[in-house]
Amino acid sequence: MDSTDSRLLPSSCNGKHRVRISVDRGGTFTDCIGVFPVEPTAADPSEERIVVVKLLSEDPAHYPDAPREGIRRILELATGRLHPRDAPLDTSNIESIRMGTTVATNALLERKGEPCALVVTQGFHDLLKIGNQARPRIFDLAIAKPEVLYQRVVQVDERVTLVGYAMDPRPAPRESHDGDNIVVGRSGEHVRVLKTPDWAAVRQQLQQVFESGIRSVAICLMHAYTFAEHEEKIGQIANEIGFTHVTLSSRLSPMVKIVPRAHSATADAYLTPGIRRYVDGFAKEFDAGFSDIRVDFMQSDGGLAPVEHFSGLRAILSGPAAGVVGYSVTSFSPSQPVGVVGFDMGGTSTDVSRFGGELEHVFETTTAGVTIQAPQLDINTVAAGGGSRLFFRNGLMVVGPESAGAYPGPACYRNGGPLCITDANLLLGRLRAEHFPHIFGPNENQPLDADTTRSLFEQMAEQINSEMRTRHMLSGAAPRDKTAEEIALGFLQVANETMCRPIRTLTEAKGHDVQKHALACFGGAGGQHACAVAANLGIRRVFVHRLASVLSAY
Repeated sequence: MDSTDSRLLPSSCNGKHRVRISVDRGGTFTDCIGVFPVEPTAADPSEERIVVVKLLSEDPAHYPDAPREGIRRILELATGRLHPRDAPLDTSNIESIRMGTTVATNALLERKGEPCALVVTQGFHDLLKIGNQARPRIFDLAIAKPEVLYQRVVQVDERVTLVGYAMDPRPAPRESHDGDNIVVGRSGEHVRVLKTPDWAAVRQQLQQVFESGIRSVAICLMHAYTFAEHEEKIGQIANEIGFTHVTLSSRLSPMVKIVPRAHSATADAYLTPGIRRYVDGFAKEFDAGFSDIRVDFMQSDGGLAPVEHFSGLRAILSGPAAGVVGYSVTSFSPSQPVGVVGFDMGGTSTDVSRFGGELEHVFETTTAGVTIQAPQLDINTVAAGGGSRLFFRNGLMVVGPESAGAYPGPACYRNGGPLCITDANLLLGRLRAEHFPHIFGPNENQPLDADTTRSLFEQMAEQINSEMRTRHMLSGAAPRDKTAEEIALGFLQVANETMCRPIRTLTEAKGHDVQKHALACFGGAGGQHACAVAANLGIRRVFVHRLASVLSAY
């Protein structure tokens, strides 16, 4: 990629779907990469050009949707023609779009998903409130239990049970007699139907839910992982009534353990309608929709899914998963199988993972208090990113977990934001304003505001020095006043240690020697902290790809 390369898509390729676009929509920045054929020249014999567009994920004063705006700018760079912001995008030059998004993640964290109802076996209406009785913070004095995702519960008077359950994987054949109501389930287990639902009553219950305004429903019955007949019939009734989204746990996650299965079904019903609305709205920004281009979304397991099969349950780690796939390809050599720790520091959070030759998956995770039963890459997230806010509380420097996000963003973004990690790096010269995208200000053409950052740090230094002098007044030892630069460095040291903890969890806690790994640094803020994090962990080698700041999109 050459920043001076201005070659355009050849006229012979115009209108022939030759531009490939990849997008990573993060919490603070959206990264877009376009690849298209160009004519080779004596100065540059390459036959493809790579263009990179990085813009704020939220900038309501200039554009409503960052991925759409990034694609528009790529098309302008590829064709040399202006594409008005208020006009649908021309799809005749687009071959494919691949995208990772945080839409589902944000909806789950902020509890801004679709209102939904849970249909469950009679007597289990509080199943997800009770959960599995796990107490991860048993000594905390105040436990804040996360709210359930559903708004209403429908109890279905049905019951099935397993017959002669045994741990033997090859149980002896069992004879059934007329009137036993015994059937063989999907798993090969024998199931006795103790009570079949009153379908008219079920229809009436679902009709009441529908009339209350709820349009999404999750259905999870006892033992449906092996006997799904009742769930499927209830789903059919829900579709006939007019529910726009119906999730069956027996199709989504046909596994034992009703609690995580119900959590997964509810999460899908809660998140997927929002995903579908976003995708449908995104498609309307193109003149021909997605009818003649291929659109894939990154899933939590590291694979791509066609847009029509993309669901909320498998989108929770959509953005971070792309980065894991990216560094596994660019930083690991099979001929020298040294484990690699992925260090993806963005604007809102930092995602860490490990690659030792194979992608490491987990099949049951807890995100925002919701236990998800679905394959996901093993990624640990910590709320420390470039936009993490800086506080001085009770004599301690605190970083995050609150984030300034993309808007207003850090103080240097010219939107009146608070001091953040990005400001600390800017003050210390680790972030060069002249090399940072000039996308700030009312005309989106101004650099980072270093003067505002320095002014706010000097105010914080005055506050900290005053408080420390007061604390030491009784001891008679007057502490030395700290400069603004020393204050900024202290916050960075706190942030670095915070980011080291999940790396130790992924390596040392699982029996791996972290010092025998390399550190793959990527993400917009990763390069500013990679060496300090590596030094804290005893890692001697750091990989920085040439497209490290946009590796998740790449």
